[in-house]
Amino acid sequence: MELILRDGRLSSGEAVDIGLEGGIIRAMEPRLTAEAAQEIDLGGQMVSPPFVESHIHLDSALTAGDPRWNQSGTLFEGIEIWRDRKQSLTLEDVKARAIATLKLQAQQGVLFVRSHADVSETSLVALKALLEVRDSVKDWITLQVVAFPQDGLYGSPGNLDLMEEALTLGADAVGGIPHYEMTREDGVQSVHRIFELAQRYDRLIDIHCDEIDDDQSRFLEVVAACAVRSGLGSRVTASHTTAFASYNNAYAFKLMGLLARSAINFVANPLINITLQGRTDTYPKRRGVTRVKELWHQGLNVSLGNDCVQDPWYSLGDGNMLTVAAMAVHICQMTGQDEIAACYDMITTNGAKTLALGNTYGLAVGQPANLIVLDAPSPYEAIRRNATVTHVFSRGKLLVHTKPAEVRWVSG
Repeated sequence: MELILRDGRLSSGEAVDIGLEGGIIRAMEPRLTAEAAQEIDLGGQMVSPPFVESHIHLDSALTAGDPRWNQSGTLFEGIEIWRDRKQSLTLEDVKARAIATLKLQAQQGVLFVRSHADVSETSLVALKALLEVRDSVKDWITLQVVAFPQDGLYGSPGNLDLMEEALTLGADAVGGIPHYEMTREDGVQSVHRIFELAQRYDRLIDIHCDEIDDDQSRFLEVVAACAVRSGLGSRVTASHTTAFASYNNAYAFKLMGLLARSAINFVANPLINITLQGRTDTYPKRRGVTRVKELWHQGLNVSLGNDCVQDPWYSLGDGNMLTVAAMAVHICQMTGQDEIAACYDMITTNGAKTLALGNTYGLAVGQPANLIVLDAPSPYEAIRRNATVTHVFSRGKLLVHTKPAEVRWVSG
């Protein structure tokens, strides 16, 4: 073996040694007798598949306060600020901020990322920059790029042509924002066109869907129906779906049946959803997060994302997926042991399903050697402590090593 990781613990608590060679996991046993050119003693720390960032906007990351701060804290002021900021985008600007954000996430255990790129500007500079980033970082992190029409497919003349150009250039997925189209009819038409484009270009689908508090925003049912009729199912993702939290239960329960039939993926962004939604409420104030627990109980695939890192919509954030999972535990009231474990799955294995990673992801013999080590014995403790990711292995190579903070009492 090139490298053996000694005395690790799986999420189940089982002791494991892991042998890596040629960028592949070659062996996983309680005690490997093989020798290696290098060995690392993990001291009983938990070994996990890497974190998956299911939803982020790298093109806007690290722009908070430029050209101004979002004083209202609303989604719509954020869109207006970004509309001004993106007029000055350059390839170098977007690439530098995107790579800085990816490095920030990688050092915290994220090795798979899906980013949305705004394709509402004629230059397509955000998309082109992220496609270049995708290629430049491919040796240490996997990046998917979604062509996202921030202003709507039908918001301006030529937006549909820009979407097709983005797909021709190589975007991995077709995005959309039906609730932001000028009319409901435009929104429905945009969903149908998204599915047509995905089938024509053989791409995944990830739609910003019903990211609003309006209980009459019901494009999720349109997405689910299109998924059923097209058979695309697991290749389709509905992101945000915050209006789902405001639907009356009679409609929500009826919708759940259709969602189960559709087998689509869901992405919730707890940090951002709890911040942006409910801004027009007095009290009681809505949580603004989709029905994560109920979707999970229904057997649907739910994953989590940061969405924003220091941008016009959210001036905070550091890309840490454990923070996202902890927020989901609290907001979604998933505090049972099985529920906390499920929230950990939402930033690992469930995210891999959302990104359709297939056999390129997982902690098993024969899989690519992408794995992380956490200073915690279990997923529960990892979330409770916001544990340090001490080792990040990408393609069999140690990418990052971080020492946990040391606390020393000097009196008391």
